[in-house]
Amino acid sequence: MASVQPILHLKKSKQGLYPIVIRVTHNRKSIYIYSGQYVDEKYWDKSKKIVKKSYSNSVRLNNFIASKILLINNLIFEHQNNGVNELNLSKIKKIIQHKNNNNSFYKFADAYFIDLENNKKFNRINSEKPLLNRIKKFHKKTDLEFKEITTVFLQKFIAYNKRKGNIGGRSIANNLVFIRTLFNKAIAQDIIKQESYPFGKGSDKIKIYFPESIKIGLTIEEIQSIENLHLEEERLVHARNVWLFSFYFAGMRVGDVLQIKWNDIQDGRLYYRMNKNSKPISLKIPDKALPIIECYKNEKRNKSDYIFPDLKNIKVTDIKALLTKTKSTNKRLNSALKIIAEMVEIDKKLTMHIARHSFGNISGDKIPIQMLQRLYRHSSIVTTINYQASFTHKDADDALDKVVDF
Repeated sequence: MASVQPILHLKKSKQGLYPIVIRVTHNRKSIYIYSGQYVDEKYWDKSKKIVKKSYSNSVRLNNFIASKILLINNLIFEHQNNGVNELNLSKIKKIIQHKNNNNSFYKFADAYFIDLENNKKFNRINSEKPLLNRIKKFHKKTDLEFKEITTVFLQKFIAYNKRKGNIGGRSIANNLVFIRTLFNKAIAQDIIKQESYPFGKGSDKIKIYFPESIKIGLTIEEIQSIENLHLEEERLVHARNVWLFSFYFAGMRVGDVLQIKWNDIQDGRLYYRMNKNSKPISLKIPDKALPIIECYKNEKRNKSDYIFPDLKNIKVTDIKALLTKTKSTNKRLNSALKIIAEMVEIDKKLTMHIARHSFGNISGDKIPIQMLQRLYRHSSIVTTINYQASFTHKDADDALDKVVDF
C-alpha cells in the first residue's frame, strides 16, 4: 500500500510561505500532489504533520488537507480493489488526475479562498466571494463541476445577469475574470485539461469585455459649496473632513485616508504607503488640509495614533479587522455625504470615491499626464491616460462647436 502524508515543500512562495503538498510514496519512490495551500513554517507541526492550533485557520485547513488525503487513499484502494495489486507512481498520478478531472468548481473555490486568507488577502476575499455567490444563485444546484462550465453555460450566465438588470457590464466582466482565474489555477494543478478552457478567441470561446465606465466628478463651485457649508452635527462635519482630506491629496482612497498616522506627517509633508500597491508617497500638505488635521489634535494619544478616529483601537497588524472596519466606515461616511449633497443641492452622487473623480475633473488637461500619474499613484501611465480621458473634454467640445456653431 502506498504511503500518503502531507508535508511542507522546501521552496518558499513570494510571500515567504511554504506550500503544503501531499507526498505519495510507493516502492521507495515518491510523487507530490499540490494542495494549493500555504502556511508559515512556524505553524507546521512536523511530527503530527498538521497545522498547529496557534494558527487562526487551523481547523478548516487541517480538515481540507485530511479530505485530500482521504480522496487519494480511496482512489488507490479503489484501483487495487479492481484487481491491480501492483501500483507504480505514474499510475497513481494518472488515477488522481483522472478523478480530479471532475473536480468541483465550488470546492476548488473554497480552497482558493482559504489560500487567500492564509496570505491575508482579505480585500480579495471580500470582493470575490459575492462573485461566487452570484454563480451559485444562477446555477441553483449544490455543486458545479468544472466540465459543466462551458461556453454555453457562460453565455446563459451573462444573459441571466443582464436580464436581472441589477448589475452592470463591469460586474459581469469581473465575474467572468473570477471564473477564468480558477480555471487557470485548476489547469496549472492538473485538475482539468486545457481543452476544457472556455475563454479565448473564436466563436466557440468567451472573450471578456470591460465596458468603459462613465466617471463624473464635482466642479470647483460644487466643492466650494461643501467647503463653505455650515455644519453642526458631528458626523456630518467628520464626513466632510475625511472627504475634503481625500480630495486635497489628489483623491486619496478612503482606506489610505483612515490609516494616516500622526508620524506620517513630517516637515509639512505627508509620507505614507498605499494599501493598493504598497507604493511609498510623499506629498506637500496643502494649506486647506491643515485646519482639518488641527480638528483631531485633541484626540491624539501618541505619534503612531491614527489622525482620524475611525480605526482607533485596531492594531495595524490586524489586516482583517482594519479592512472590515474600513468597509463599515466608508458606508457610514457615504450615508452622511448623501445628506450633505442634499443640503448644498448637488444632484450628483456624493461618495468618498467621487473625491478622486472630482480631482480628475478639475485637473482636466491643466496638469501634465506624467505628473497626474505621480499624484494618482498609478503604476502605468496608460492607466492615467485612460482614467483622465473621462475628464478631458475641451478638444472634443471645440471640434463640435466648429461644426454646429453656424
